Amino acid sequence: MTTIKIITDGSCDLPQKLVEELGISIVPLSVQFGEECMPPNMEMCDFYAKMKRESELPKTSSPSPIHFLAEYQRAHAGQDILVLCLSSGISSTYHHAMMAKEMFLEEGFTGNIEVVDSRTASLGLGLLVFKAAKMAEKGQSFAQIVEAMHRAIDASGTFFFLDTLENVIKGGRLDRVRGAVASVLNIKLLMKASDEGTIEVIEKIRGTQQALKRMIEKIGEAAHDYEDGIIAIAHSNCEERARAVMQQLQEKHPFRQVLFANMGTVIGTYAGEGGVLVAY
Repeated sequence: MTTIKIITDGSCDLPQKLVEELGISIVPLSVQFGEECMPPNMEMCDFYAKMKRESELPKTSSPSPIHFLAEYQRAHAGQDILVLCLSSGISSTYHHAMMAKEMFLEEGFTGNIEVVDSRTASLGLGLLVFKAAKMAEKGQSFAQIVEAMHRAIDASGTFFFLDTLENVIKGGRLDRVRGAVASVLNIKLLMKASDEGTIEVIEKIRGTQQALKRMIEKIGEAAHDYEDGIIAIAHSNCEERARAVMQQLQEKHPFRQVLFANMGTVIGTYAGEGGVLVAY
């Protein structure tokens, strides 16, 4: 057991095997179709099939401060606590984790506890959590890990490719008429996590292959130190497409390690089926 407890939220999309190996604690977000709450381990093909049948997107809800507090209380005596959260630019999760921190300190916790806004989502967050857990495993100090996380957040980037506009239309982020025109023209959205932690469209590109090619180019322009770096790739139920992107990236830029995962229901709600995320 390390002297540092790493906690994150259910949007991080880290594979369960890694979560268990590294002793990471996950505070889940809620995903609901009406009153029906989706299980965290739901098969993603079933989730997307259900989403296609429904006229409205499922609702996602941040964990309450009480849920975070309960996880803090589970930390062993003598452990410091580092919490890495989904971007505050798209969710109240970070603010709830901060509220829980204040409650925990009022209870008399005397160790170190830091809540960090990742300013990203999905496996972009997962990559930061992975790095922090690996540092803790190697015995690095709490202060060293916190400082490294802030540096990593400033140096990192997360790009998204959306294959379908259906979810951004259903979610009210794109006008239905404009969305219908874009769909007919086979327009794909290339997006990224901004420096402020919001998700912004950076390019509208015609055709899937052209959009994925452009995303690979953007990664090449932005990422450095490939031989020592780790890249994260997540997909929304399109493993073959994501593995092709991974292969092309590795051929151009030989990253030392790749994290690969299927997006969970939280991010999948907004990405829709067929999306690919790349974070570095």
